[in-house]
Amino acid sequence: MGEPVKRRYSSELRAAQARDTRRTVVRAGADLFVRQGFGLTTIDQISAAAGVSRKTVFTAAGGKADILKLAIEWAIVGDDEPVPLAQRPIITQVRAQTDPDAVLHTWVSMVCQISKRLAGLAWALVSAAGTDPQAQAILEAGHSQRLFGARELVNHLDRLGGLREDLSADDAVDIVWVHNVPILFSRLVQQRGWSMKRYEAWLYRTMRLQLRPHAR
Repeated sequence: MGEPVKRRYSSELRAAQARDTRRTVVRAGADLFVRQGFGLTTIDQISAAAGVSRKTVFTAAGGKADILKLAIEWAIVGDDEPVPLAQRPIITQVRAQTDPDAVLHTWVSMVCQISKRLAGLAWALVSAAGTDPQAQAILEAGHSQRLFGARELVNHLDRLGGLREDLSADDAVDIVWVHNVPILFSRLVQQRGWSMKRYEAWLYRTMRLQLRPHAR
């Protein structure tokens, strides 16, 4: 009678251990990618940093591009749960808001938090994309996802009557898309020394000025 329970417990334990190992491998790889770049990082270095064998690295997370992809996906959402950003509470909050300024403020706050987690990996990905086809595919997929998110935001603002009349939807999407990039955050916060508070306030003012109707 107790055997199925034991097997289920054993299976759950193995799954938890495998997940912990994958986290360790991906974190080790992400740290190396950020510190020394994708090209200079080897699987042997990742295995040493994670404290696991080379074989375990591949079993747990795959090759270097796979590890980079996982690290980026986790940085975007903030954890390793298999729930995409579009299904996260912050997106539900944006969609539920009916004040265009509140929509923009929530979106900007979300972008800043994602950029803080993602900035270092974004540089590693851009560098890797120049020589690695898998990394290039990841970069292009990221561009497409950001473009989709930008269009969703613009469509929501448009439904609320929150866009300037002289601004086309396509132009609005491009404005949102180009500002929703972690490398912009990296330039101003990490390289120029802006505080998160200053960057968030600047991004909100910039988005509001470019997207929202001007006061008369």
